[in-house]
Amino acid sequence: MTPMTKEIRKVAVLGANGAMGSGSGELFAAEGIEAVFLARDHEKAREGLERAQGMAKSEKLADFIRLGTYEHELPAAVAEADLIFEALAEDLPLKQQFFEQVDRLRRPDSIVATVSSGLSIADMAKGRSESFRRNFLGIHLFNPPNVITGCEVIPHGETDPALTSFVVEFLEQRLGRKVIVTADLPAFAGNRVGFKVLNEVAQLAGEHGVAFMDTLVGPHTGRALAPLATVDLVGWDVHRAIVDNVHDSTRDEAHGAFALPEYMAKLMASGHLGDKTPKKGGFYRRVRDAKKSEVYVLDPAKGDYHAAHDSIVDAPDFVLRMKRLNRVGRYREALRVFLEAKGWEADLLRRVILGYISYGLNRVGEVVKEARDVDRIMGFGFNWAPPSVLADLMGVKETIAALERAKLPVPTVLAQHGGGRLFNEPHVDIGRFFVG
Repeated sequence: MTPMTKEIRKVAVLGANGAMGSGSGELFAAEGIEAVFLARDHEKAREGLERAQGMAKSEKLADFIRLGTYEHELPAAVAEADLIFEALAEDLPLKQQFFEQVDRLRRPDSIVATVSSGLSIADMAKGRSESFRRNFLGIHLFNPPNVITGCEVIPHGETDPALTSFVVEFLEQRLGRKVIVTADLPAFAGNRVGFKVLNEVAQLAGEHGVAFMDTLVGPHTGRALAPLATVDLVGWDVHRAIVDNVHDSTRDEAHGAFALPEYMAKLMASGHLGDKTPKKGGFYRRVRDAKKSEVYVLDPAKGDYHAAHDSIVDAPDFVLRMKRLNRVGRYREALRVFLEAKGWEADLLRRVILGYISYGLNRVGEVVKEARDVDRIMGFGFNWAPPSVLADLMGVKETIAALERAKLPVPTVLAQHGGGRLFNEPHVDIGRFFVG
């Protein structure tokens, strides 16, 4: 492998009107990298520019951005670009169609990247030139990228290893990302682990209720936002695309946790997609007018909504104790409460959180090389307390014992841990993961 001498000075962004296209374009332009925002028409491209300016809170961003359409400006923009950054919808045939065109127009030394959140990188490169395949990889940024620094780089079997190293260095040193390299497997690392938890909570909500599950698995467990509120924020359509992909393409120890709940499929068929469909809603529906703002909570069994004040559930005592301890930075004690609490609610919470630790760290050796990769993407991509942080706070031996009691697989990295701190991210205050 020889070092790369590439330099990224010009970027062409395909799908610049979307959330990830405009957000990624903002990152490039904010660093003084010339970007061409490409969309179906100039109005769509301008929408991307305005969204990027809003993220940067600066109209000066336009000094580094030109606008164009696929029909007119794409050929010249792709021919000039050092990096062609594709941020189109998660639709494999659509991406392949554009990559066929990009392959004809690009320079042989230019980099082509997709921001896909979980589709096969190798499948996107099929049929393309040898130069394209060698210079093609995934750069999975998390939304919004101007706020969330976690990032996955996904090479496929024919990606030049020197290119992968160059892209990682560019993302870390120029764009300030927290980068991991993952295998080209469904949903990569972050979404594979994160959406297993989110979908499992959605499944349990069918039996126990939405408000109860978000209260039980709330920010006190080390996350910025409760799980079902997170699914609404992401969008039910995105959620479904990720869990369906993993469910259809893998057969791991948590296969059943990726089956989309039937009540979600029924509601999606009638237009419920979460926050992006405010009139329909998702797990929550927020109704705002000039006089009031009201939140309604989904009843999965009936498929209708009840006012939030009619859906309030009392948090179990152990949840309240965990919250009080977290507020004063006593995270280790809070997790001792988690381990020792009695009752079915505590058993249910342990099923979810211990399942997260088990499943996340079991991806080491399959999707990523080391525990730090899982920890980094969950900590800085999802803003969740990383599995190793939770294991450190509970104690590795105590974590193993809890996993065994819950009949969950004990990850090799825990079983073979030789002592000392498992979480390996220098200069990071773990309190940042419990501020929710």
